[in-house]
Amino acid sequence: MKIIYGKLISSTVKDLCLKANIELRNDVLSVLKQACGRESNPKHRNILKVILDNARIAKKERLAICQDTGLPCVFVELGQDLKINGDLNKAINKGVEEGYKSGSFRNSIIKNPLGRGKSGFAPAIIHVDLVKGRKLKITVLPKGFGCENKSQLKMFNPTVSWVQISEFIVNAVKTAGPDACPPYVVGVGIGGTADYACLLAKKALLRNIDSKNSKLEESLLNEINKLNIGPMGLGGKATALAVKIEEYPTHIAGLPVAVNISCHATRSATATL
Repeated sequence: MKIIYGKLISSTVKDLCLKANIELRNDVLSVLKQACGRESNPKHRNILKVILDNARIAKKERLAICQDTGLPCVFVELGQDLKINGDLNKAINKGVEEGYKSGSFRNSIIKNPLGRGKSGFAPAIIHVDLVKGRKLKITVLPKGFGCENKSQLKMFNPTVSWVQISEFIVNAVKTAGPDACPPYVVGVGIGGTADYACLLAKKALLRNIDSKNSKLEESLLNEINKLNIGPMGLGGKATALAVKIEEYPTHIAGLPVAVNISCHATRSATATL
């Protein structure tokens, strides 16, 4: 049986925290450049150029893309035919702390959500899926709370029309307005339970956004971009860069729909051991 030691997991998570916060994903850079090319208004185009320059400088100078380095969400695909030597959660959180300290990132995590108090670098939010095989896949998604605060969930009746669902998703972005640093990547989770729909919406942000959209995703993207919120809320064609939908079977009596919005700095990094 393949054995993966906690020390390797910690060092891998440390590297992923650094990469995710410093190097903007290639697919995000690609759609930002495409949006910049489509924008005819000089003011709006310049904002997108500034966003791209910020990403370039962050990578070159090894600095955080954004001062809000978020609450790290760690997605784990754990192969059922391997063994973890050590405590998986402890190893991940150790890697998060080491990565955030090494990068001089902001310590934004408070352990007492009501009492607040002193902030730190961990714990992360950890999601583990058991999968076939002998590999361990780890993805770190640092989620800033300017955009996380704009999340929405609605428990629809099963008789709802797609028009009503679409209106809810578009209105979620309209409600966010300029506050979450557009242009956005919009993750949508449909189905499951209330909690699982929210997880699906966040997982949708991990998908390659430069790939071809489905008809539903393309329709939503077009409607959202008609809002004219634009880059950093100053108007323009690019209110969103992409809409990604994840679905799961649900109960006959309901239809959960969740929206998780990410800012223009949609950051994640992945490694497979």
